[in-house]
Amino acid sequence: MSSKNVEEIKAESHALRGTIQESLGADSSHFSEDEYQLLKFHGTYQQDDRDQRAARKAQNQDKAWMFMVRSKLPGGDLTAAQYLEHDKIAGELGNGTLRITTRQGFQTHGVLKGDLKECIRRINESGVTTWGACGDVVRNTIAAAAPIADPAHRDAQRLAKELSQAFLSRSTAYADIWLNDEKLPLGTDSASSENSGSSKATGTDEEPLYGKQYLPRKFKIAIAIPPRNDVDVYANDLGFIARVEAGEVKGYTVVVGGGFGMTHGKQDTYPVLAKPLGYVGRDQVTETAVAVVTVQRDFGNRTDRKRARLKYLIDEKGIEWFRQEVQARLPFALQAPKEIRWDTVSDILGWHQQGDGKLFCGLWIQEGRIQDAEGVRTRSAFAKIARKFGFPVRLTTNCNLIFYNIDPAQKPAVDKILVEHGVQRPEDLTPVRQLGQACVGLPTCGLALAESERAFPDVLDKIEGVMADLGLSEEPILIRMTGCPNGCARPYNADISFVGRGPGKYAFYVGGSLTGERLVGLQQKSLPVAEIPNRVRELLEEFVRDRYQGETFSDYWGRTHVNGPSPKPEQFHIEAPLQVS
Repeated sequence: MSSKNVEEIKAESHALRGTIQESLGADSSHFSEDEYQLLKFHGTYQQDDRDQRAARKAQNQDKAWMFMVRSKLPGGDLTAAQYLEHDKIAGELGNGTLRITTRQGFQTHGVLKGDLKECIRRINESGVTTWGACGDVVRNTIAAAAPIADPAHRDAQRLAKELSQAFLSRSTAYADIWLNDEKLPLGTDSASSENSGSSKATGTDEEPLYGKQYLPRKFKIAIAIPPRNDVDVYANDLGFIARVEAGEVKGYTVVVGGGFGMTHGKQDTYPVLAKPLGYVGRDQVTETAVAVVTVQRDFGNRTDRKRARLKYLIDEKGIEWFRQEVQARLPFALQAPKEIRWDTVSDILGWHQQGDGKLFCGLWIQEGRIQDAEGVRTRSAFAKIARKFGFPVRLTTNCNLIFYNIDPAQKPAVDKILVEHGVQRPEDLTPVRQLGQACVGLPTCGLALAESERAFPDVLDKIEGVMADLGLSEEPILIRMTGCPNGCARPYNADISFVGRGPGKYAFYVGGSLTGERLVGLQQKSLPVAEIPNRVRELLEEFVRDRYQGETFSDYWGRTHVNGPSPKPEQFHIEAPLQVS
């Protein structure tokens, strides 16, 4: 372990270089702790196969070290060629799978140290980068994924790319280490970027926006289009919500201070939903984003990383203080937020018209893992479609995939490939299965306390059985699972969620909503996985007994229980919030 804290490591890193380049060429299986902290900024996490830990330790062997490489895809957009290169890299350098992230990126797992440079170089050659996909910077900017040919959806994608460019680190460390000082695809960290050329980063150590120590913690930005909150905008540090009038995007309501990471039992850590800050015109969005990020840069907590996210700064100082600080950095006045209405956090799955004569096809992917397994060969199917037709791709924050710009005459051929490879049709899945989500968890995540991705399908099977018994198979209930309380699969605003506490045990939360606007409350501090179905049955029996006609589970809970949109730290750490009488 390093004796330095992360702030010291960043400050002394020579603009995020550290000794990564030297260690990259050394004959060792992994990097030092200091180098590991810096590697995140370059888009990779050092991990080990935790399934092998005990056996390897018993044989006095080192851990089975490997790396996860995360590609940064603003708005989740990439070309067929970029998709195919990721697929090829996964097969040749990774573990043969691709994992869609909750921030519309791709993760390649199982990359060995000796292949790490080759992996990152090839991703960049495709016109995508991993630079800033992790680390204490503005991470991948997410946006409404549906490729609908209207001004709002087009602008959301355009804005995601604009913001991604605005917040890209200017250090040349990335190009120096991974690209042999060649061109960094600053203009092509997305699929359909209008700036299709590449350009080398300028400067060496100058970071005009981030400064020498970068941000106190990671920073997340989302762009949403009502009434579909598919990006879970309130879970982000900064959110822009489109205001559409007469078919045109007039501006964006700005929300700030969302974030879901916490630590079990530590009551000064807790999830928070973003709060309204104001409203700005379309041409004022980037300036506003820079103002918000730099306030966090200047005032965020740099002594306690567990309380370093923007949500804690706003909770400590107040939203009015924060608004004044942001306003002081802007040459225009923030206007009052606009009224917003949401229907769902779900994706648009299945076949749909884009509005320009073309079709798109939204495909459900179990836990976002694109692989060939057990009769469902999504990886082979998607590669064949991309290779044969050249359709561009969108990844969603619900870890699904969309092919788009499809000519209607091509639909039967696409369907044939999907059927031949056993890819499940979304319409054949229950709403709870379509909505459900789990993080990666074991064996690769170093933070996981319990299984998540590998356990969730079986948990959902049993919950679906309970729902069928109660006549609720068509009921839209949002269920999420994470292997630890950091909350990567956004469990804290779901209807029902399970958050890992230890092997086979989960904290049990209830009371978020299908629209992502309400936080859960802790129902049971430690629930064995085997007891989940019975516990959910008790909950749903109460719902069936006491619901109003046509009332969703989200609405029922909001009417009968107290959780609330405002965070009360005890509601995430102390069992059983009070029930309304």
